[in-house]
Amino acid sequence: MKNSLEQALAVASPRILPRRASPASAIIHLSVVVLWLLLFARAFFLQGVVAWSTGLAYVIYDTLLLAFVTYKAWPLMRIASAVDSHAALHGRNGVADDGRTLPSMGVIVASHNEAAVLPVTLAALLRQVDGPAQIVIADDGSSDGTHALLTGRFGLTPAADGVLSAPSPLYPNLYWLRVPHGGKARALNAAITVMTTHTVMTVDADTLLDDDATRAMRVAFADSASLVAAAGIIVPVCGKSVSGRVFQWFQTYEYMRNFIARFAWMRADSLLLVSGAFASFRRDALVTVGGFDPACLVEDYELIHRLRRYSVDHGLGWDVQVIGDALAHTDAPGTLGSFLRQRRRWFAGFLQTQYWNRDMTGNRRYGALGLLMLPVKAFDTMQPIYGLTAFGLLVGFLFGGHGGIVISIFSVIGIKTAIDLAFYLWSIHLYRRWTGQRDAGLWMAAAAAIAEPFTFQLLRHLGAALGWLYFLRGGRAWGVQRRGGLVARAEAQAAHEARTATRDASARPVAPSSDAPESPARPDADKAREIHEPL
Repeated sequence: MKNSLEQALAVASPRILPRRASPASAIIHLSVVVLWLLLFARAFFLQGVVAWSTGLAYVIYDTLLLAFVTYKAWPLMRIASAVDSHAALHGRNGVADDGRTLPSMGVIVASHNEAAVLPVTLAALLRQVDGPAQIVIADDGSSDGTHALLTGRFGLTPAADGVLSAPSPLYPNLYWLRVPHGGKARALNAAITVMTTHTVMTVDADTLLDDDATRAMRVAFADSASLVAAAGIIVPVCGKSVSGRVFQWFQTYEYMRNFIARFAWMRADSLLLVSGAFASFRRDALVTVGGFDPACLVEDYELIHRLRRYSVDHGLGWDVQVIGDALAHTDAPGTLGSFLRQRRRWFAGFLQTQYWNRDMTGNRRYGALGLLMLPVKAFDTMQPIYGLTAFGLLVGFLFGGHGGIVISIFSVIGIKTAIDLAFYLWSIHLYRRWTGQRDAGLWMAAAAAIAEPFTFQLLRHLGAALGWLYFLRGGRAWGVQRRGGLVARAEAQAAHEARTATRDASARPVAPSSDAPESPARPDADKAREIHEPL
């Protein structure tokens, strides 16, 4: 099966078998660069606000995107309340409310030296409602305490490299797959080849699923025979330091807006982005296109391009969706260094994917994806350059004594901030209605909208600009990410449970006799609590 997967990738991948780009694609990509040069040249003529034409182009482009998302996401205003929208999840034992059998699901947890967070992630997976038939820990050559953790706490026995272990005697759906260290994509592919379920879900080792997340995904695949990839909703969790709280504040609202945008692009049949930290796929489709590409820095993003390309080329009508009922929390960067490294890798991987699939840009064969989404992505390749140039020009005008130009620029920025604020509040209202999540306050969202243009937005652009350099240098390494948010959350939860248990024990009356019957055992619940305890 491994060789079959590699052969399928060799046939389906435009990286391995490059496709010739059309003149339309070349014109679109070249025009984005030429436009930036022309607009930047306007700065040297110093004629009012048009001297800031690079910034005006950025503002107009971003506002048009907000208008598009507003229009396409409008149906979220007409959906049932979040409580009612979960009605489809009420069935049990692998059967939906209408009697349909839900497709089987397996979960892959790709893990490299993740012993600190694996207990939390696995606890969430093991307590899933109508949970997965298989949970495979794809151990990517870990050298930390992963071996001791899996053998000691979970009762797993290691098999030879590349061979799926016997199931855990404590948790019959839990397996261990050891592979030589080769990166996340190779670990995921190794797991795909040994799994037997209809669908597979990828979950990062630092991602904590809500209790009904896997069921929500299974219902989505049962509802649509054409669905081949589905994105869940992710909430970022950072550390408790000052920088962690600030980064979580900004990233929380960034993620909310991004998921509303994904819904909009889904309605345009152009959704390309699913988060590999929490996504589900039809297994046969993954095998058909060759699984994940180890050469890409963002293997999940590249995979969706390949799935969509294959679907169009073979007339299959495959679909990609974002599922509002499927929720998870994931560890997010809480320091400047880790944030910039993450965004550098994301953007470099985006550039890789855009380059490999350049023949699809402007290609009417691919419908809205080729004529709308990918031209937008072509502009996005230069968006951080536009943004940083606009900021640099503003600083130059400010310290160069061009007060009239600066006043005009700040008038534009004020109008754009008001538009962004309205979109922030509206998108959060939709997000709450869609997902049922109420964690984010509207006042804090308003503060983020006002503060973001000269803080978090610049950091995003800086990370993306570093991504350009990384891409041009041919960088391939992910870099080291230091995590703390999910671990801290788990420790706090464990401490809370311990305090609650102590209070309950002290308040419980003493049994009148040692011969009194004991309460019925609940081994599954006890195991879930045990796994929650920190190492």
